[in-house]
Amino acid sequence: MNAVWIHSEAATAPALVGAQTEDMLVASCLAAAAAGDTSAYYDLGVAYSTGSHGVDCDLIEAHKWFNLAAVNGHGEAQMCRADISDEMTAREIAEAQRRAREWIAASARRAA
Repeated sequence: MNAVWIHSEAATAPALVGAQTEDMLVASCLAAAAAGDTSAYYDLGVAYSTGSHGVDCDLIEAHKWFNLAAVNGHGEAQMCRADISDEMTAREIAEAQRRAREWIAASARRAA
C-alpha cells in the first residue's frame, strides 16, 4: 500500500476544492493510516506540519505521524521528523512520542 493520499500544492489537485474535499482527503488518509498505510502516516505528517488540507498546523501531531512513518521505514519521514524537532520543545516531542505510542497500542487492539 504505497498510495499517495494527500498531494502537495505543486502536485495535481483534485477537481473538487473546498473545505468538504479537504475533510474527505484527511478522512481518507486517516482511514488508510488506521489500516497501517505508511504513506498515509507520512501524508498526515505533511498536512499537520504545513497546516494544509483543512487541518491547523500542529507540530506535535505532525511529529507523531512522521514518527509512525519513520519507524515503518519511510526515509523521508525520518528527515521531516528531524526538521520539525528543531522547532519543538522537549515536552512537545515527548507528547508527540506519547501520542504515537497510543496510536500503536490502539492499532494493536484493533488488530486483535
